[in-house]
Amino acid sequence: MCRHAAYLGPAISLQQFLIDPPHSLYQQSWNAQELKYARLNADGYGFGWFNDAGNPATYTSAMPIWSDHNLASLAGSMQYPLWVGEIRSATIGNPVHAYNTQPFHDDRWLFVHNGYVSNFHEQVRPSITAQLSPAVAADIRGNTDSEYLFALFRQILLDEKDIAVVDALRMLFRRIGELTGDNESLLNLLLTDGKTLYASRHAINHESPSLYFTATDPQFPQGQLVASEAFDPDADWQRVPEHHLLMLTPDGAPALQAL
Repeated sequence: MCRHAAYLGPAISLQQFLIDPPHSLYQQSWNAQELKYARLNADGYGFGWFNDAGNPATYTSAMPIWSDHNLASLAGSMQYPLWVGEIRSATIGNPVHAYNTQPFHDDRWLFVHNGYVSNFHEQVRPSITAQLSPAVAADIRGNTDSEYLFALFRQILLDEKDIAVVDALRMLFRRIGELTGDNESLLNLLLTDGKTLYASRHAINHESPSLYFTATDPQFPQGQLVASEAFDPDADWQRVPEHHLLMLTPDGAPALQAL
């Protein structure tokens, strides 16, 4: 499990996104209010953005966010119109390692998963691996359910030409459900191609993890955000309904679609 968040709008600093809000991801690393199955998010953190060439980029650390001496200088010097962030509480069986720290990315997508897949190492991982092309499988560096979900999502996009993202996610979740049977999977995903932010609130045989969004937080003029927990309890954040996909674009209002 973890806590994650994303921002889309006018360029802001990493400091404004990750640290400054009253209940920022930095605060949630030790003071999360709606985190289940853990008390701290101390098993690493990371953030992602799209660079000036339009390519996804990430910074990850296996240290707790409060222990990274690089963060202060990075947070004040980086400024972009899109941010994705994650603080990690490692699932049992998934070691604390830089390779297992999100966000993940390829040459198009940034990807973060909050949740877990039951019986992943014993049952689900071999079945996902069998569905992957050599090129996609070769990109996997860690051993988490999250990275394998990203790999399977990428494979679906390759196999199903011109498929809409919402349909690719439906297919992904359906396949995971088939592999896990009566067991539970928590599947809150954040993914973006730099143009649209997609955020799912979804689970199989379990309540979905918390997820909120806003387009009216006064700390982020003209910006839109989605987060596991609202950055400010006094601002107008709305809960994403269970089994829905939230879509944020620079020029449109937040949109919801059933999964």
